[in-house]
Amino acid sequence: MDPLRSIRPTEVGEIQVNNTIKAVGFDLFNTLITVDPSARHESMRRLIESLKAVGLQVDRDAFSRAHREAVIRYLEATRVDGRETHNRFWISTALNTLGYDVLPDDPRIAPVVDAYFSAYIEASQLIPGTREMLGLLKTRYRLGLLSNFTHTPAAAAVIRRHGLSPYFEVILISGEVGYRKPHPLVFQLLVERLGVAKEEIAFVGDDAEADVEGAQMAGLRPIWTTYVQDQSVPADSAVMMRSTDEPPVPVPRISVWEDLLALLGVESELPTSSFSATPSRR
Repeated sequence: MDPLRSIRPTEVGEIQVNNTIKAVGFDLFNTLITVDPSARHESMRRLIESLKAVGLQVDRDAFSRAHREAVIRYLEATRVDGRETHNRFWISTALNTLGYDVLPDDPRIAPVVDAYFSAYIEASQLIPGTREMLGLLKTRYRLGLLSNFTHTPAAAAVIRRHGLSPYFEVILISGEVGYRKPHPLVFQLLVERLGVAKEEIAFVGDDAEADVEGAQMAGLRPIWTTYVQDQSVPADSAVMMRSTDEPPVPVPRISVWEDLLALLGVESELPTSSFSATPSRR
């Protein structure tokens, strides 16, 4: 399959990238990082074991159902006003459903959230060639990271685990900002922190709604990455409620980092093996 399909750089004037783009923003999950689907089962196991450790004995199946219903309810609510939710609310609501009177700020909840996300951190994998690509771009552009993730410490741990922090001048996590993509506030904050005009920022992400439409509505230049689906990479996206639809309007599409470098007009002297298709753990 042609990764750039009907939107080759030559057909869209390289989206005027070579002359006008001064910064590049990136989504994190399923754009730079994938998480193996097995993490979902393991994270729930650790969550329930952690609940038991703090004196909250729950039936696994009953709690899992209640938790799943709470997740859906809270994430659907974020679509209304863009405000970020947090896992402590999901856990508290699930426990309340089962008859426990536990508030979201109950001190017993914090270690449970950390236990839950420890599985996701361990199961995270870096998309091939990511550090090499970022290293090349960092010499030419200001780089920013903007991720939808409820629990900021876990996202920060994933970023540290894969050595990504040094590449970015700006790192924004929705759990800390208080709003999530596609809300314009988070993109406006990215623009302000990068210190360049919004039309001079390309934004790379996999989610057609949150990343592509969100960036476009905010005035940035979206680039849609479809590496995960094109390479059939197992990835857990259900909890994030990511959109798998195609963008409603044509935008530049990339499948591997070589496509992005070509789109930006950046010549790579890296060997092809640097962009191999097998995700790597660190």
